[in-house]
Parts: sequence; structure tokens; C-alpha cells
Amino acid sequence: MRTPTVVPSGVERTFDEDEIIVTKTDTKGVLTYANKVFLRVSALSEADAIGQPHSLIRHPEMPRAVFKLLWDSLKARQELFAYVVNLAADGAHYWVLAHVTPSLDEHGQVVGYHSSRRKPERAAVAAAQELYGRLRAEERRHPHPKEALDASWVMLHSVLDQRGMTYDQFVWDLTNASMV
Repeated sequence: MRTPTVVPSGVERTFDEDEIIVTKTDTKGVLTYANKVFLRVSALSEADAIGQPHSLIRHPEMPRAVFKLLWDSLKARQELFAYVVNLAADGAHYWVLAHVTPSLDEHGQVVGYHSSRRKPERAAVAAAQELYGRLRAEERRHPHPKEALDASWVMLHSVLDQRGMTYDQFVWDLTNASMV
């Protein structure tokens, strides 16, 4: 299993446009299922992935505010689309357009989460990188994790407010613009 000290190599890994990365987690974010595409792209074996927190693939350059948005959405039983950069066990990184949804049982209770990820267009990644770079720079200005998250959160909403859109609209604008 990858230790938390994996150092990003700067090598970008991609996957085919017709492939979908799929994972499922329990309500605490622990992996309960990972398809072969996920295992290949993340450079993990099934034994190294299942039972581990999904944050196992969190890239250190991913802004905390986006993960707060993700968890806030899921706790409100809403889906979220997001551009995310992940870190593979071998140090490579890969960008995805993630769609994360709560998984419900027959009684409507949340029993976990399901994530499907597609290969994003390069133009969308570049735009996400620009915003995420600004958010990470703001986080680095604050020595304490909570202050860093709070500042990044305020900045994310400020940027979106200036653009007159929600994060969902930001994602869909990038997605639709890159498909033209």
C-alpha cells in the first residue's frame, strides 16, 4: 500500500476517453469497490485499495475548499461534479471530471458514495488549474489548517460570486466550453 509520503513525480498519466474510473466507499470514505481502470491509473492493487480511505489518492496540490464543497454536498445528499487531480501510488498524477453521488439503501438511507470519473478535456483542466492554483496559494498563506481552509473557502466563493456562478456552473461552463 502507498504510504502518505508519496512524492508527486510531475509525470501525468491519462486514460482513454471511453474509459470510466469507478469507486464506491462507505459513509466514512473508505473504499469498498474499485474498478480495474481505477486500479491501473492509480497504480494500486485491489488489496492495497479496498479498505483504505479514498483520500489515499489525494494529491497535495488539490485545494481543501473543493473537498469541503464535496463533503458538504454529499452530507446534504446532493451530487457533485468536480475537476480533481489525483496522486497515484507511483507519484504520477491524473486529472478527472468526477461525478460523486450518495448511495442509498432501500429505505432511502445513505450507505456510502459512488464516484464515476471521466477523462477531462485539456482546456477544462487548464482553467481548473488556474483557479486551484489561486486557492492553494491562499491556503499556503495561513499556518493553521483550519485558517487555510476557511481562507480558501472564502476565496472560492468570492471568485465564483465575481463570475456570477456556482461551482456547478463553473464546472459545466468548463465542460461545455471544452466540448466546442
